Amino acid sequence: MDPARAALPALTRDPRPAALVGRHAALELVFEPRGGRTVLSHAYAEPPYHIGAGYAVGRGVALTIVCAGAGIFPGDGWRQSVRVASGAQVVLSSQSALQARGGAAAAATLRQEYDVEPDGELHCLWDPLIPFAGARLSQEIDIRLCGGARLFWSDALMSGRVARSESWMFASLSHELRLTIGETLIYLERYALDHGGARALQPWSAGPSPFLGTALVSHPEVTLAGVDRLQDDLGAIAGVHAGVDLPDTRLAVARIAGRSGATFKAARALIRRWATSTLFRDAGLEIRR
Repeated sequence: MDPARAALPALTRDPRPAALVGRHAALELVFEPRGGRTVLSHAYAEPPYHIGAGYAVGRGVALTIVCAGAGIFPGDGWRQSVRVASGAQVVLSSQSALQARGGAAAAATLRQEYDVEPDGELHCLWDPLIPFAGARLSQEIDIRLCGGARLFWSDALMSGRVARSESWMFASLSHELRLTIGETLIYLERYALDHGGARALQPWSAGPSPFLGTALVSHPEVTLAGVDRLQDDLGAIAGVHAGVDLPDTRLAVARIAGRSGATFKAARALIRRWATSTLFRDAGLEIRR
């Protein structure tokens, strides 16, 4: 672990003026192994962030991140920092989809940083981001793994409130997902959509699929044969387009697009089962939903 990243600021009180409460928010979590189990050794959450009760899964701990407000609005600024120490195993999930609301102010910003030390293990299972009509959001996610760390990451995007015919009606959406292993940038996903993302409707973009997602699995036992099997299994789900690849010897990347919420959810669940059964080999990692 880079010494500059080793310690988070030990915040003990909310420094924000009252007018920014709920608009600017920070979440800081540090997990460490103690006595053969994983514990949350440091936690700081500013509203609307709320940390749900943790419970044991596998040899680690699962925690639900709650955003208690109505969503993130233009002009808001939220940040998350998560550190997983060597030997700790952590499963993070969201309580529900994050709603990005419309408005005339500057784009909301959401910054997330995840650091996993050697022999640390982090699983992140996030509900979809839903940009409402007129939403403006800039999202940056930076995942940093030390050598020997393991990762399961699954995120998702809905094009809007599909049932209300609001697909691709947001004002602007920029997204960046970075995965660094050691000192090497292994995966970079970046896009920016303006004016409702109309270009996303083109056949070589999202086309008729309003549900999009990415899964990253970093594990020393990832193989090309396993990735090929996952590709075949995803291809058997009607209404889902999927591409699975092995850009690095220990990293599997899956990108999926679904025409319906049900088939999209089934594809995400299949990827999760594949990872827990063939790589992590720990059925206890399945979290309660």
